[in-house]
Amino acid sequence: MRVSSNRVATRTAVESARSSLTALATSVGAGGLAAAAVRPELLALVDQHAAAVRDSLGGDRRPLCAAALAGYAKGVRDAAAEHGWPLPTDAVDWSAPDWVAVRLLAVCALARSLGSPAPAPPPL
Repeated sequence: MRVSSNRVATRTAVESARSSLTALATSVGAGGLAAAAVRPELLALVDQHAAAVRDSLGGDRRPLCAAALAGYAKGVRDAAAEHGWPLPTDAVDWSAPDWVAVRLLAVCALARSLGSPAPAPPPL
């Protein structure tokens, strides 16, 4: 039996998106979401950024998906690199995060809400 090429490409795209979100969750999400759990001001900031990401992706008109979130995060990282802004790592100072770190953390929070890969924060 032959599998159509569009089914293979779609599966590969989904796997790629999930892999990208998993990497982002590991490098930014785990520490950031743990910090947001104990810092109400950071949680509020993440919620504001998540709302902006949802709006940007048309989340009120169609459901968000892993591919859209992964693509958005790639665009944020690409723009940051283009402008010479530092990309966040697992060593972000969450007491004073920059815009890029919070925006990517918001993507992680949205991915978690979808059930996409986003590890639980480490225990405190």
